[in-house]
Amino acid sequence: MATKKALRCPTCRTLVLERNEDFPFCSDRCRRIDLGKWASGDYKISTPIQDPDLLEELARSNKTQRQNDED
Repeated sequence: MATKKALRCPTCRTLVLERNEDFPFCSDRCRRIDLGKWASGDYKISTPIQDPDLLEELARSNKTQRQNDED
């Protein structure tokens, strides 16, 4: 017999079964609260970027953005 996967909702900590349509959230409301936190900058990825190609691309993008802002 297969075990059912269950996690805690990241927003309200309610136990949620894998078969729930909003999994891993318990509801659409909690999903939207979480999305709002990402959109407002409450959540941040704290690991520094290690890929040299990506760092170079970001530097070029920032330089272009600053030039556009000055125009």
